[in-house]
Amino acid sequence: MIWDNLVRSAMSPHLRPACFFLLFGLLSAPSPATAESPDGVQQAPPSSDAMRELRHQDPQWDLVKTHLPDPATATAEQLEVVGDVLRARRFPEDALDYYIYALKKGANPVMLMNKIGVTQLDLRHTAAARAYFQRAIQLKQKDAVAWNNLGAVEYLDKRFATAISDYNRAIKLNKMSAIYHSNLATAYFEEKNYKRAREQFKIALQIDPDMAHHDGVGGLTAHLLSPEDHAHYCFEMAKLYAEIGDEASMLHFLTMASEGGFDVLDEMRSDSTMARYRKDPRVILLVKNANALRSGRAMVDNAQEKVPPLPPVQPN
Repeated sequence: MIWDNLVRSAMSPHLRPACFFLLFGLLSAPSPATAESPDGVQQAPPSSDAMRELRHQDPQWDLVKTHLPDPATATAEQLEVVGDVLRARRFPEDALDYYIYALKKGANPVMLMNKIGVTQLDLRHTAAARAYFQRAIQLKQKDAVAWNNLGAVEYLDKRFATAISDYNRAIKLNKMSAIYHSNLATAYFEEKNYKRAREQFKIALQIDPDMAHHDGVGGLTAHLLSPEDHAHYCFEMAKLYAEIGDEASMLHFLTMASEGGFDVLDEMRSDSTMARYRKDPRVILLVKNANALRSGRAMVDNAQEKVPPLPPVQPN
């Protein structure tokens, strides 16, 4: 029962690991120092034993470890689920061990190569991640997930043109993935091709209207959340929402852009889509609040929102 609850909570869409990707991917027998797949692809050297031990100080580890199956007797499916739970619970080194166990037991190699790869990305082992995604493509040339994930590696290595090519391959194989279009848009943004970036974000929003408000996704698909220039990215998202008439989301992203230090009022001056909002009281207020926030002053919206002073204490 405890284990069933761990699995359900790990797969919950509300679980959101705090990392650049939301790459979901959970239990641990003795962990090998290194592991090799049946296909000859080696894991990168795992994080230091100190890092693994540090993660094991998490109270969740005591709950999880008592339910770990024996890799020698568990089925491939059970071992893979264990890897998923460990990854969702942020024990990536242990998750890698169990994915390798599952691979040796005959689990789907393409799916496991992708899961191992995104776990390596969680650990910032980009070279190892690339090797696993490339192996997945060798095994299944038309695997859209692997092409997308390979694009994520190229993006992180700042090879944006190559990332764009990989994302386009993924989209050609699966046009209905909001994640692929969102990732492609992010790569276009880094190439400063803002028009194409907004076009791809728009397609992603048509497929999944809540896409821009997700922290990430579960499963084995790498989702890049935003470029390094997050403030400018937020302004471009605000423009996109203005184009489609969603003012609430536009104001949300304008707020984040302004709080990030982007001069939204100056940029709006020369932009045909945003110019009409430049003197909007809501925009002026959010910029005022963002400036106050950045300068460390308390934000004061208006007199109606001020908290009235407490009445004086009456003597007994």
